[in-house]
Amino acid sequence: MALTLTFFGKGGTGRTTAAIATAKQLASQGKRVLLASQDPSPAFPLLLGAEVGPDPQAIVPNLEVVQFQTTVLVERGWQEIKQLEKQYLRTPVLKEIFGQELGILPGVDGVLGMNALREYEETSRYDVMVYDGSGDLPLLRILGTPEILSWYVRRLRQVWSGSDLGKALSPFLQPIAAATMTVNLFDDNFAEPTQQTNNRLDQGKAAIANPNRFAGYLVATEDSASLATAKYLWGSAQQIGLRMGGLILNQATSTEAISQDFSPLPIASLPTKAADDWQPLMDALPDFSQVAQMPAPIEIDEANSQIRLFLPGFDKKQVKLTQYGPEITVEAGDQRRNIYLPGRLSGRSVTGAKFQFPYLILSL
Repeated sequence: MALTLTFFGKGGTGRTTAAIATAKQLASQGKRVLLASQDPSPAFPLLLGAEVGPDPQAIVPNLEVVQFQTTVLVERGWQEIKQLEKQYLRTPVLKEIFGQELGILPGVDGVLGMNALREYEETSRYDVMVYDGSGDLPLLRILGTPEILSWYVRRLRQVWSGSDLGKALSPFLQPIAAATMTVNLFDDNFAEPTQQTNNRLDQGKAAIANPNRFAGYLVATEDSASLATAKYLWGSAQQIGLRMGGLILNQATSTEAISQDFSPLPIASLPTKAADDWQPLMDALPDFSQVAQMPAPIEIDEANSQIRLFLPGFDKKQVKLTQYGPEITVEAGDQRRNIYLPGRLSGRSVTGAKFQFPYLILSL
């Protein structure tokens, strides 16, 4: 399995520079690296100093680069959707709509980019994939999609199956589904594609939560706004279970205040790049193998009926705890995280909560 590294921070802080330097450094160490950019503009190849396209191409030994083009990804994705429709519907209805016609909706770029990375990972061609994405809160939402979709599937299935409406409509929906689909929605024949979807979501959640599979790094300058943004994104990343491995200061050096604000993250300072010489930047990068040593976003202690959530960047007033259903909901950083209670904790209610910066500690 490949390790995916990506970078977060305020625009203009040097995320792309950090991504390129990282890809070059890891490739020089003998790792098979894919550098993927979500920026379709000419800025990326100009900074890289090489021509790139929508398919991976080698620019130096061990390093391949791809510049995602959303129009190309939409066309490829639409073909996959049409194949699925053809597989399950007796009379496909999408065959007259072509991917080349489709316009690009907001937010689609990041979703398709992450899906493309997943497909590249499945080829086993790379040891590391360095993703130069938007590096903001919308990207964190995209990375948290498997967790959110799993919750919707889990909760809506419970609500529908137990409702009077679901029980009343099932006898009518069954013959309609049988007439229009090649599989029976109400029989075990549909279990396989449903399980495949659930497995894919579980794999996505597991990948984000595993620091040996996916890790983020913060990028900032000495500007107070960029540092505040980095700190906010650090805390927000915990809401989707993503560990940050460190803070990269671009053309700036750390101070005691910065070290305290971002403790226990290691801090690396990148020098100014001179012409096409990337070596000083490569030498200044952090040790990317140490990310697993950072605090886990969530720790569930079943024996002591306790949950600890790591929430740096927020204070007590910015964290909200609710439990309307069987799961616990935590709000922080304009995001919600639903905590599924495992094993002996299942069905329990929160009996106590305290915020001891940077942890929210729940007792059940």
